[in-house]
Amino acid sequence: MKKKKHENEYFDAMRKDLGNWRGPFYVNRKDPRLIVPKYNPARGYTFNFASPYAYITIIAFILIIVAAQYLK
Repeated sequence: MKKKKHENEYFDAMRKDLGNWRGPFYVNRKDPRLIVPKYNPARGYTFNFASPYAYITIIAFILIIVAAQYLK
């Protein structure tokens, strides 16, 4: 339990570091999370664009939307 709390504090500190933000995009290779809270958590979540899984997820969403349009 203590390790989990320490990890959450560590990840929260990384999220709050403005050096990990490129405009509206969160880019941090040290952060293993795919989806992270935005700098202001009240505004929702964003992808960690340093993760290759972020791009795979975005492409999958686009393909699903395009496929849904053709299936109508």
